[in-house]
Amino acid sequence: MRNLYSHPADKGLYGIFNDSFPPILDGVTLAVQNYVYWLDKKGFKPCVVTPWNPENNDYPFPVMRFFSLPIWSRKPYRYGYPKLDPFIWKRLRDTNFKLLHSHCPFSSGRLAVYVKKRQDVPLIGTFHSKYRADLEHSFQHAPWCVSIIMKRILNFFNACDEVWIPQAQVEETVREYGYKGKLTVVENGNDFASNITGSLQDYKTDAKKRLGVNPDTLELLFVGQHIWEKGIRTILEAAALLKRKIDFHLNFIGTGYAIDEMKSMISKLGIEKYVTLHGVIKDREKLSDFYAASDLFLFPSFYDNAPLVVREAAAMGTPSVLLEGSTASEVVVDKVNGFLTLQDSVVFAKEVEMIAKDRKLLREVANGARNSLVRSWEDVVGEVVDRYNVIVRNYKK
Repeated sequence: MRNLYSHPADKGLYGIFNDSFPPILDGVTLAVQNYVYWLDKKGFKPCVVTPWNPENNDYPFPVMRFFSLPIWSRKPYRYGYPKLDPFIWKRLRDTNFKLLHSHCPFSSGRLAVYVKKRQDVPLIGTFHSKYRADLEHSFQHAPWCVSIIMKRILNFFNACDEVWIPQAQVEETVREYGYKGKLTVVENGNDFASNITGSLQDYKTDAKKRLGVNPDTLELLFVGQHIWEKGIRTILEAAALLKRKIDFHLNFIGTGYAIDEMKSMISKLGIEKYVTLHGVIKDREKLSDFYAASDLFLFPSFYDNAPLVVREAAAMGTPSVLLEGSTASEVVVDKVNGFLTLQDSVVFAKEVEMIAKDRKLLREVANGARNSLVRSWEDVVGEVVDRYNVIVRNYKK
């Protein structure tokens, strides 16, 4: 392993704080992972601060982990308890930071605020999730906790020097939470952006062959947490209606608290032979094949702010079916670079049926999605670095 502190250009680390990091995989974790990868690649010195996980990996940059316990209602996530870990405070005090960027307002975010106050360095907070919905699920039997934690979330963002959002429409949610400061839009990137170098259709055909997919069957895909907030019920009910209409297969990739109920629902709806639950796929190359081998990505969610999965699907030539009015749909024009419909399962099923019967339109929209929604993480982090430099330069002026 190379010297972690071998970059001569900087005198401090760029602290990247988040409550999850690999082996946990989700959209925010993937964003953080790409931030630190490209920061390191571009000659900066990232340092990740995140809760401890029993499946720790080695990285070519410092990763500071602190005491955590599993969140039983949201496996495999863990909640960090820095107050129970005296070592993390000492490590943070002994580490010289140049800039802090927290992607989470909870335990890691509070540590970032602590470092900001102690070292007087700039702090950026990125607003990724609809935290209230997560909290309302986690504290179903203690709703009074939600308002207390929401106040702490607001306090975190008020402590930041800049607050970033991944899409302009996310501002509506941030304002609902009470934040009144300036917001800066910094889009997410895509690590599948450069996978396809030749013909898109040839690549998709080859991916179908690699996975043993029938090219005449409409391949449908969902990737993400298996939680009801993401519209999974709509997908399954629509699948039950579609089985009498078209030849299709539906793949689910991921895991979540709803998995057992999903299995029961699949059985009750009689769609076992149409649906496959793959669990978590950590191999990014294999996951890219699933995206490429699919014809449509289904994402009927009002829960997500700026889901990476929609852009990942677009990078592999697979357009998404999204909900009208959802934050995710902000970047989509119906029948140009995606499809927009309603959350009602009957309407949703009719939309998928219509698309299945118009393959010419599907190909056109697939090209539109790839041309308009795909941007590499290298490009995004290049802009982030420029922004970091401006923030550091202007701080304390």
